[in-house]
Amino acid sequence: MKTKLLWELSKEDRIGIQLPKRKVPECNLKENIQSSMLRDSDNELPQLSEPQVIRHFIELSTKNHHVDKGFYPLGSCTMKFNPKLNERLAGNPGFINLHPAAPDKLCQGALELMHKLGEAFCKIGGHTAITLQPAAGAQGEFAGLSMIRRYHEHMGNPRKKVVMPDSSHGTNPASIVFSGWQPVEIKSGCDGKIDLKTLEKHLDEDLAAVMITNPNTLGIFESDIKKVAEMLHSVGAQLYMDGANMNALLGIVRPGDLGIDALHFNLHKTFSTPHGGGGPGAGPVSVAEHLAQFLPQPIVSLSDSGEYKLDWDRPDSMGMLQAFWGSFGVMVKAYAYILSLGCDGLRRVSEDAVLNSNYLLSMLRDYYELPYTETPMHEFVLSGEVVKKFGVKTLDIAKRLLDYGFHAPTIYFPLIVHEALMIEPTETESKETLEEFADAMIAIKKEAETDAKLLHDAPLDTPIRRLDEVKANRNPILKWKDSLK
Repeated sequence: MKTKLLWELSKEDRIGIQLPKRKVPECNLKENIQSSMLRDSDNELPQLSEPQVIRHFIELSTKNHHVDKGFYPLGSCTMKFNPKLNERLAGNPGFINLHPAAPDKLCQGALELMHKLGEAFCKIGGHTAITLQPAAGAQGEFAGLSMIRRYHEHMGNPRKKVVMPDSSHGTNPASIVFSGWQPVEIKSGCDGKIDLKTLEKHLDEDLAAVMITNPNTLGIFESDIKKVAEMLHSVGAQLYMDGANMNALLGIVRPGDLGIDALHFNLHKTFSTPHGGGGPGAGPVSVAEHLAQFLPQPIVSLSDSGEYKLDWDRPDSMGMLQAFWGSFGVMVKAYAYILSLGCDGLRRVSEDAVLNSNYLLSMLRDYYELPYTETPMHEFVLSGEVVKKFGVKTLDIAKRLLDYGFHAPTIYFPLIVHEALMIEPTETESKETLEEFADAMIAIKKEAETDAKLLHDAPLDTPIRRLDEVKANRNPILKWKDSLK
């Protein structure tokens, strides 16, 4: 049944809520606001009862797939279930009603939380200093690289290039360019890891840094990471780690101990903020001691008198990243998550994430191609190349999964795998859910062999059938009236 839009349900004089009459005099808008800013006619808002509005949005929520509804194995995105208690804590009136421009003495609780959260991340990352300001992982990348640029300028040579492997996230080259350097891509080795001999060719005084994700986007741990750090440091270059996959390392490995100079955390992946849906994220960046003076300003510090304050006295700072001090509600959830789990609990998160990943892979590896056979960690990448001979693509597999009640994994990434299916089960999924997903993937493989048209037409049971994705991207319909034509 087609869902009617709110405007279609509207009827004149239908009222959802009756507001009391105002007790203040009616102001004359024309005297106080210039005429060019006033409407010529009333808003055409729908007139509905409260039950209609509630039912409309509840119905829409059942049509949309989200992690609270079902399995969401989107690789490299860590779409895990997040505790609802932490949402309540972030909604504490003392936090949500605090103005960001309030003086330090009136927001000691918030500043204390930020300071202690920063200390926790430094322990997890193996670093000595941190900024909580970046609003996303990509902004964290920019912040980290900007600090590295300040460092090189401070040392007298800003340098020219930053190296990244061909399995990198798409934000990496963009962050490199925005930070004023030339991105240089190097091929991964046959084992899916960074090739040391290829890297060695770029070791010179023009090399500013290497950006690396560990585990990488194939889900493989870069076991030569300490050697990579030694090679870079021998020519004064820095090692930046994209922390998108930290969900595999918590409590097990501290990147700073491996020679990482700067690291960003994705709080909206690993630390209890729902990923996706257009909500806020956060990308704090922890750094080694020699980069600390270049952190964005302000940072939260503890004075000798025992008061917390925003420290602006940072002459070598890279500057501010945004108008205020970061996504504070996201910080509250992250701090609550860390406190509730403790050191042992954080380690268990990663152990279970790796266990789930390898269990799921064990059920699928005989049905789909596994391009890189190194034991993966929290995620793995299969290839749909095996069904191309039947005229079926990875996109068809992804669409058909919707009929089985599952969101598709990441497809066609990383680019070094043809017809890639990048699957991350996370630690919050049960053994039964993983088995059901594996059964669906195996069934789809058999359907591809016997009825390719079925997959070409999929999804069959969703509220909206397969879209022309090229047309949808080039000509999006953003007005409700157009959808009624």
